Amino acid sequence: MHDDHDDPEDFGDDRPSKSQLKRDMDALQALGEELLSLPEKRVAALDLPEPLMDAIRDGRRIVASTARSGKRRHLQLLGKLMRNVDPAPIREAVAEFKLGRAQDALELHQAERWRERLVSDDNALQGFIDGFDDVDVQQLRSLIRAARKDRAQEPEQRNGRAWRELFQFVKAHVLAAKGATDDDLGDGKAGDEGDDE
Repeated sequence: MHDDHDDPEDFGDDRPSKSQLKRDMDALQALGEELLSLPEKRVAALDLPEPLMDAIRDGRRIVASTARSGKRRHLQLLGKLMRNVDPAPIREAVAEFKLGRAQDALELHQAERWRERLVSDDNALQGFIDGFDDVDVQQLRSLIRAARKDRAQEPEQRNGRAWRELFQFVKAHVLAAKGATDDDLGDGKAGDEGDDE
């Protein structure tokens, strides 16, 4: 009889469904949008085809200055161009960038916590000295005194300079302990905004 129809391999149609193709295209568009957020150096290191690189450059300009429909259309173009490229290295680069940003934020939060402890607790100084190498104790004590003095003033009289200098000092030691530098964090100014308490 015709038992051949029970075998799914006999139909010969191994193409993905239209819905699956749409999901794949949407995933490539989302990856293209994340690619636009990567720094120029990281994108250049991916060694992408020239048409895709041009579309990324144009995309940065279009996304920043165009209405929503222009952004949507350009992301569709990026998705179309990315069909011809292996997305795995791009996904890895995006994931690595996001992980690095998260690690940078953790280090900045650690520096902020140390600064707060140093200003509010006299015993924290010894913990900081024990935890980090090559600490200029005299400079650190001076920065702590100045930050405490500044903090004791009325909010409208505070200038925050000592607070920021203490943060920069602590951040430098936290990053040195992690083997990072200010350049790894972008402009090195992150975490200072809004710290003039």
